Amino acid sequence: MSSKSYSNLLELASGQSPSMNRITRRLPRVMTVSGIISDAESNSDSETESIDSPCSPRPRTIVVANHLPIRSHRGPDGWTFKLDHDSLLLQLKESVSSMEFIFIGCLREEIPVSDQEEVAQTLLDSFNSVPVFLPGDLYTRFYHGFCKNHLWPLFHSLLPLSSTRFDRTLFQSYVSVNKIFADKILEVINPDHDFVWVHDYHLMILPTFLRKRFNRVKLGFFLHSPFPSSEIYKTLPVREEILRALLNSDLIGFHTFDYARHFLSCCSRMLGLTYESKRGYIGLEYYGRTVTIKILPVGIHNGQLQSVLRLPETESKVTELIKQFSDKGKVLILGVDDMDIFKGINLKLLAMEQLLVEHPEWRGKAVLVQIANPARGKGKEIKEVQAESYAMAKRINEAFGQPGYEPVVLIDKPLQFYERMAYYVMAECCLVTAVRDGMNLIPYEYIIARQGNEELDKILGLGLSKPKKSMLVVSEFIGCSPSLSGAIRVNPWNIEAVADAMDYALDMAEPEKQLRHEKHYRYVSTHDVGYWAKSFLQDLERTCRDHSSRRSWGIGFGLSFRVVALDTSFRKLSMEHIVSAYRRTKIRAILLDYDGTLMPQTSIDKSPSSKSIEILNSLCRDQNNLVFIVSARSKRTLNEWFSPCENLGMAGEHGCFLRWKRDEEWETCVPGSDCSWKQIAEPVMKLYTETTDGSTIEEKETALVWCYEDADPDFGSCQAKELLDHLESVLANEPVSVKSGSHIVEVKPQGVSKGLVAERLLSTMKERDQVPDFVLCIGDDRSDEDMFEVISTAITGPSLTPTTEVFACTVGRKPSKAKYYLDDTAEIVRLMQGLASVSEQSLGSSD
Repeated sequence: MSSKSYSNLLELASGQSPSMNRITRRLPRVMTVSGIISDAESNSDSETESIDSPCSPRPRTIVVANHLPIRSHRGPDGWTFKLDHDSLLLQLKESVSSMEFIFIGCLREEIPVSDQEEVAQTLLDSFNSVPVFLPGDLYTRFYHGFCKNHLWPLFHSLLPLSSTRFDRTLFQSYVSVNKIFADKILEVINPDHDFVWVHDYHLMILPTFLRKRFNRVKLGFFLHSPFPSSEIYKTLPVREEILRALLNSDLIGFHTFDYARHFLSCCSRMLGLTYESKRGYIGLEYYGRTVTIKILPVGIHNGQLQSVLRLPETESKVTELIKQFSDKGKVLILGVDDMDIFKGINLKLLAMEQLLVEHPEWRGKAVLVQIANPARGKGKEIKEVQAESYAMAKRINEAFGQPGYEPVVLIDKPLQFYERMAYYVMAECCLVTAVRDGMNLIPYEYIIARQGNEELDKILGLGLSKPKKSMLVVSEFIGCSPSLSGAIRVNPWNIEAVADAMDYALDMAEPEKQLRHEKHYRYVSTHDVGYWAKSFLQDLERTCRDHSSRRSWGIGFGLSFRVVALDTSFRKLSMEHIVSAYRRTKIRAILLDYDGTLMPQTSIDKSPSSKSIEILNSLCRDQNNLVFIVSARSKRTLNEWFSPCENLGMAGEHGCFLRWKRDEEWETCVPGSDCSWKQIAEPVMKLYTETTDGSTIEEKETALVWCYEDADPDFGSCQAKELLDHLESVLANEPVSVKSGSHIVEVKPQGVSKGLVAERLLSTMKERDQVPDFVLCIGDDRSDEDMFEVISTAITGPSLTPTTEVFACTVGRKPSKAKYYLDDTAEIVRLMQGLASVSEQSLGSSD
């Protein structure tokens, strides 16, 4: 099923052609898709991606994750499979019954090649699941190698050691596995109807593979782990590849605003992208596509928890725990964590020790039951945590234990879910002290368990009308912390504060415990996994709604591939087309922006090159041409830079000043020259310049510009927004406008714009009986959009004729009022050089 383009993409990422001994089974296709994969490397327009059937099928969601929600077992009679009711993916399906789901992922056991065909068919028929079979060595390099050794620590804010070298072969395995997952999706997807929902950091490259094949694929991604700050994330050698791959999604979900904020900061600092909130949604503009950021924590499956609470086994276990703890006057504090380096089990044990030291009244009474689930990763760090936990528990028990009393009960064997629920029911306080964690649903499960049911109330000796209670002590560094406003939040590293929080939680008045529980239960019971899934899928549908009305192009190679999605009438300016129009026309108007158009924004030396001067002079020597530079630069700068161009017209400071030729006087286009407002604006700008390292002030004759291009991107953007509000406030009664642009905040006279320059040029040419039959306008930023709008609408007015050839062209493929684009300044210069050569030929023939 692999395409040539996929192979090339993989080779570019890995530096070599992948060779994997695996058998790929061609599953029966659920939907028919024409032209599944082209052998051509060229990027196909998504308009030809598929053909609708006469009766469009109802949408499905293809849920893709590292593991399928299925448990497998190989017995004497072969393989048996059953649903994994603890899997979030299965809970998601059960909560959204109105939609069909198909699952793609790995099984937790390696399936022999000889059994893969039969197993795949069984899973497809019985569970609507498509298994991904990976060789054991590849999976080890992918999961335990790259995911657990590189991504997982980094995403939990653990910097790599300075002596640790990044293993690029592990990243190659990561890319290989993501490609295999993409191949499986291609076997079942109908790109015009299906939604794809990818889960977690194991598959962050996957969106690039899918977007490469189907430019309009409806693709959502949810990250279930934290996202690190930009200072941490930028240490990853493949940081841009992963960011760009995630941005090939339509919707990216995070549990908390902190995680989303870190991601947005990385996009700003490393890719130069900006974001804004639109009607409550955070959107990133990425090559004409709006990538939406969603912030919503996942919830629990309330129905599943309630059914477990009603099990006879649960009731029996609760009865057992009552005899073990309550009947002996013990108060149960519960911790449930995986045995890994980020869960803070050791810190929790130290806090328990501190509690017994500082509050001796709890000795012989308070018991910390720590359920330590098996670690998901491997390594010496986990073994060290495990050994330290055992030693610490032993030390505390030896120091504070009494006959019939152990202050710490460490359970390191796997428990059945009903057993864990029973411990929740009995715990007076739940203690979660992870130093860094994703969502962590343990507190949510605890709240539901403490709400209980009638049978459990009878076992516990509670009256039917007695309010329920629960107490939570949670780390500030876990994803669920912001949603639990009634919990006692702690810094897990502050052992004394955690111990005091435990004492406060246990000794709190009953009515307050009840109020906190009620508040938590209202939230947890309404924001369950169904609420989360429905909300995400609704936003994914909303985000993808305009896919069919936009035209898409793929650009970039390898893992830098991305899709440009723009208006259907927007297209690249053809050199043959414009040269042909240029040859047959007699009166031409050419309007050119300078910075970012004739000169790249990244250039240190902004002055025009001798080549640019030569091209402009060639165009100006043609008597049929009126050539104008329309710039934000000052008169002095334009005079100095373009002094060799005798017949070049120039408009400075966005059109405040105008000059038709070098030897003519500058005209002032702004009525009045009162700049007394500068006395108000300049001190404000100086204040922000002093407090924003890297920012500068540029003073022009009629304008002031605050530039923060060299400042910290996040801080500069924040300061710019504040400065904009400040200036608008203090200049409210002045005849000026305050505008923000690319890394600038500018104050200029009202009514000044490049669009007015275009209007004046066209109207002046008409007054001179020189109505142009060719108009070319090129620019790159927001200020040039006014020119595009004027010349595009002038055809219906008196300044142009209906037959005038009009070319409004922007630099780069992006949303614009221009109808044409060229990719970069190099193409602009080549275009101008081509037009200049036509003029030179014309002048030569006339001689």
